[in-house]
Amino acid sequence: MTDKSSSNAYWAANIRIITICLVIWAVVSYGFGILLRPMLSGIPVGGTDLGFWFAQQGSIIVFIALIFYYAAYMNRLDREHGVEEQ
Repeated sequence: MTDKSSSNAYWAANIRIITICLVIWAVVSYGFGILLRPMLSGIPVGGTDLGFWFAQQGSIIVFIALIFYYAAYMNRLDREHGVEEQ
């Protein structure tokens, strides 16, 4: 990564994916687990309701999936901009 515009594009893409991942995680953990729990309480999942499942299991599973997606995305972005690790 030699020029300034490539560096700016790399960091813009990096900040964009971090923001998207944080918004998804917040919506799933806070939105589905707390705010929307009364609306999701009638949907049964594994012996409990969906709102409780999101609060206890769903947000953790989504967070782990986001970690793997972020790592794969950043590896691809690093290769595109020539800053991958050797």
